[in-house]
Amino acid sequence: MNHQQPPEDLRSYLAGNWRVKRDLVDRSTGTRGTFTGVVRYLQNLDGGLDYREDGTMHWPTHSGPAFREYVLKAGPDAASMDVFFPDGRPFHVMSFSEQGHQDEHWCDPDDYRVNYSYLGPDSFSFSWDVRGPAKDLLLTSHLSRIDSGR
Repeated sequence: MNHQQPPEDLRSYLAGNWRVKRDLVDRSTGTRGTFTGVVRYLQNLDGGLDYREDGTMHWPTHSGPAFREYVLKAGPDAASMDVFFPDGRPFHVMSFSEQGHQDEHWCDPDDYRVNYSYLGPDSFSFSWDVRGPAKDLLLTSHLSRIDSGR
């Protein structure tokens, strides 16, 4: 169990480059895969962060380059950020606080639940538990800062 205090300023904590390793499990079939790559949190003109992840997906039905993008905006306090899809639709709230480290997103017909864990000044993880009639997935991501000791 981690007893370190999460950052009070999430935007400053995230800014920079991170290695990511994601374990993918389809619980309905037992299929397993991975994603490895780099996540960049770049400060944008709106005072938030642009999220871009680039890497390689290894999945039995698809292997090769993959990416995703999000936009993070200031949340109700400095310890949280609101995450949006690139087209502006709201996605979820990101936080490491004891009260706010979990959130959910409904993507018809499935329910997505995220859980963030602060592991230290240069490491964090999050997992998505996706359940519904279309999907039964567990996606667990571990991030470590590339430029630690900055």
